[in-house]
Amino acid sequence: MYKIVMPITDADISNLKVGDIISLTGDIYCGRDAVLTKIVTLYHVNMLDCFHIALQGSLIFHTAVSPAGIGPTSSNKFDIENSIEPLSKAGVKIHLGKGALARKTIEALKKYNALFAVVPPVTALLKSKILESEVVAFPEEGMEAFYRLKVDDLRMIVAAAHGESIYGV
Repeated sequence: MYKIVMPITDADISNLKVGDIISLTGDIYCGRDAVLTKIVTLYHVNMLDCFHIALQGSLIFHTAVSPAGIGPTSSNKFDIENSIEPLSKAGVKIHLGKGALARKTIEALKKYNALFAVVPPVTALLKSKILESEVVAFPEEGMEAFYRLKVDDLRMIVAAAHGESIYGV
């Protein structure tokens, strides 16, 4: 098991391979569908700093944040998968969700030395890993706003790295 304390470095990513288990501690971001499209737009217009969003060395969990906890949504949904390449270019090192990604997305992860990891949909268990939660952008999206969470020992499995995928794509 690889233990990573945020932020994630290029060396961290280089040492990981498909199938490795990661235990991650520190601040992560959470977003899905429409909000990730908005984060990509903020990146393109150089306005992430206005929301105190620092993507370099970050992790984005493809989830909503609700009182019931957090659980991965399908990362191969159009808006989510299309956010992966630009957000990797912006410095996101791990995209966390579930499901198989397209070959072009796996190649984009490789290009930007980023990876995709998965967690099983275990909402209640994942909630126990959250120490703090705050909305950092787009509160009007409710539980689908862009969140920053402080987590401790959040575990995941590397599903796509260095051009390889556990899904065989």
